Amino acid sequence: MKRLLAIAAMCGMVCVAQAQKDPCAMPGENSAFLAIRTVRLWPGEAPQAKGTACEDTPTLTIFEPQAGHDNGSAVVILPGGGYGGLAGNLEGRQVADWFTARGFRAFVLSYRLSSNGYLLPVPLFDARRAVQMVRARARDYFIDPNRIVMIGFSAGGHLAALAATQPVEGMPEAVDPIERVSSRPDFLVLGYPWIGAISSDTSHLSYCKLFNVMDKCEALRVAYSPDLFVTAKTPPTFWYHTSDDQTVPVEQGLRFYEALIRAGVPVEGHIFAHGSHGSGLGKGDASLDQWPALLETWLRAQGLLTPDKSVAAPKPDWMK
Repeated sequence: MKRLLAIAAMCGMVCVAQAQKDPCAMPGENSAFLAIRTVRLWPGEAPQAKGTACEDTPTLTIFEPQAGHDNGSAVVILPGGGYGGLAGNLEGRQVADWFTARGFRAFVLSYRLSSNGYLLPVPLFDARRAVQMVRARARDYFIDPNRIVMIGFSAGGHLAALAATQPVEGMPEAVDPIERVSSRPDFLVLGYPWIGAISSDTSHLSYCKLFNVMDKCEALRVAYSPDLFVTAKTPPTFWYHTSDDQTVPVEQGLRFYEALIRAGVPVEGHIFAHGSHGSGLGKGDASLDQWPALLETWLRAQGLLTPDKSVAAPKPDWMK
């Protein structure tokens, strides 16, 4: 019963997102004072764009670390929202602030939503392009192109897992320099990921049911279930979930975890006994607040918190 209520609540959230457009990130909305700026993923219209409005324009919002304290690592952040909205504060800005406090440059992706008519694979195009842009412009962003983390929550976790398991390799002959580099992130972090999003089983949250594509569900499931595409090349992964998540069952995350183990991919998983879906960085819960500390330990073990002076931004005059 609790699970059904949770699904109903999530369905309601998506329906609201469909009826009332949420605020979205617009290119050019910058704040030099806060070291935040937003850029579009493509210089013109994005592939398969239905218009030129905000919801048709995928963007990256860039958050800078404190001047002189960058470490050469980058993180691309994919907020969740059931592909019907984006939890830009809880799973975007708050996460970006956490990473920048540790020396990362953070990039929050505003990807196109299925509630606006952008069914998969369009959001995947945006996620791939985000990694390619960060990697292609690594010198401009003062990062190492081989130290790119992708983190996603809920639906953003599904999309991040897809991007990590279905990357495109760079095309050296491409006219667009961004398309010359790989879209594969170097590391993957998943928070309560909606791995089983594409399912005809409506006893839990179903993308097919939400967006009225039940007739295409099996084809979509085979094409866009991340656990089916795990290989030895899938990036090292950190995964967090709660055992009583009533919206996205922990079994979905376990399915991806087990696929990583079978493929020989380094993976670290943490399952907490209690906690609702959409907990972000913990939301003040005494137990769940501990998972970012576990993530920090993992990031340190990957060498991502060790400063790379070869790509560091110039120090401001007052620090010289």
